[in-house]
Amino acid sequence: MSAEQQAREEQLIERVTASFDGTPDPRLKEIMRALTRHLHAFVRDVRLTEAEWQQAIAFLTATGHLTDDRRQEFILLSDVLGASMQTVTVNNEAYRDATEATVFGPFFVEGSPAIEHGGDIAGGAPGEPCWVEGVVTDTDGKPVPGARIEVWEADDDGFYDVQYGDDRVAARGHLHTGADGAYRFWAIVPTPYPIPHDGPVGKLLDATGRSPMRASHLHFMVEAAGLRTLVTHIFVRGDELLDRDSVFGVRDSLVKDFERQAPGTPTPDGRDLGDRPWTRVRFDIVLAPETRFG
Repeated sequence: MSAEQQAREEQLIERVTASFDGTPDPRLKEIMRALTRHLHAFVRDVRLTEAEWQQAIAFLTATGHLTDDRRQEFILLSDVLGASMQTVTVNNEAYRDATEATVFGPFFVEGSPAIEHGGDIAGGAPGEPCWVEGVVTDTDGKPVPGARIEVWEADDDGFYDVQYGDDRVAARGHLHTGADGAYRFWAIVPTPYPIPHDGPVGKLLDATGRSPMRASHLHFMVEAAGLRTLVTHIFVRGDELLDRDSVFGVRDSLVKDFERQAPGTPTPDGRDLGDRPWTRVRFDIVLAPETRFG
């Protein structure tokens, strides 16, 4: 590259960056100036062609057209690029032995059914019964009573209830920890499933030789006064997709032993499952103090 060409490109960066100098909001000013520098650096680094730029615009346009109140293709794009997971990482600093966070995902729904301790979130969703139990504590090891725990997952066919479009509510619910911080409920054994891949993001994955599959997981969101809200999953040890989860959501600390029980094995709460096998898993949750990150 000639010195003249380099100077032209750098002068443009300075002009665009300076255009945000009068931004009243200092945080917005910081973000837009940094975005300009990084975006121009990318264009210059790969020497982006005009045809490639047009392809990128068409891709983003198609992504916008597919996005609505039931499907967020832009979040999906953020997920497969690891941007969602990096944002989670930046905003959930490591603190002592606090449980690690991971991506929220697009399938959380407000107003899930309340269940009692030992209740079942399945709601008719197909899948093998799974007993989930644990205790919620703070980083000093003190039990957290009354913590609200939201849980949701895909069914055995790899779909969340909202993907069926018939207003069913299944494989989701919420409960509160007891005075000892403990919780327990029935769910279904998580199974792998593909993220929606019939749109622009799916085409991107195909073009780059990547799979849309997510490792088997169960979602948790845990809230308690004075403590940082935790959004996380637990994953099934032994799942062959753990090292290639399509949204990079797996953390080693969140991989748990889902212990399969033979038919006829007594259940913790005396539930009669007949001749069905079932699984159990323990997930102890540690919440970081909210003030540490406020």
